[in-house]
Amino acid sequence: MESKANKNSEVWIIAAYEVFARAGFKGLRIEQLAKKVKISKSSFYHHFADLEYFTELLFEYHFDRCRVLAEKEKKCQIIDPDLINVLLEHRTDLLFHRQLRVHRGNANVEKALRKSNALLGNYAAMLWAKTINLNLSQVQLEGLFELATDDFYMRLTEDNLNYEFLSSYFKNLSHITKRFA
Repeated sequence: MESKANKNSEVWIIAAYEVFARAGFKGLRIEQLAKKVKISKSSFYHHFADLEYFTELLFEYHFDRCRVLAEKEKKCQIIDPDLINVLLEHRTDLLFHRQLRVHRGNANVEKALRKSNALLGNYAAMLWAKTINLNLSQVQLEGLFELATDDFYMRLTEDNLNYEFLSSYFKNLSHITKRFA
């Protein structure tokens, strides 16, 4: 069983994870987070030395979420509905990952983005490659998927992250990639 101190620090991390997913770094203000978790600001400093250390823990939490997402993606047989349902279940994780892409000019964020990409693996890419059935080399498929992934995250918003958007996005992506055949 977790200690109360661990539960309190986890409350801060989960709240900040949700805030960062939607607002990026501008949302990570200790006073605003304290209001959200309904705990005093001094509690933050009791659990975390500073915002930099806290951000590292926030990234570690994201890495854990990426591992869970990757395991679920690995089990998907088809994009629609299997993969789409998994992505919707991990809505906040996708939005957090989008923020990493947006803020990748920061060296620590870039490092976190690379690690989370590695943890996510290429299960979605393999499923996508199977679905589109293109006769491309592995290197070509990976390059195409990398472009599609960047495009996906840049189009993604809190408002459009729904079944219709994802289904339409993957259909359009398949339509575009089939032109390469």
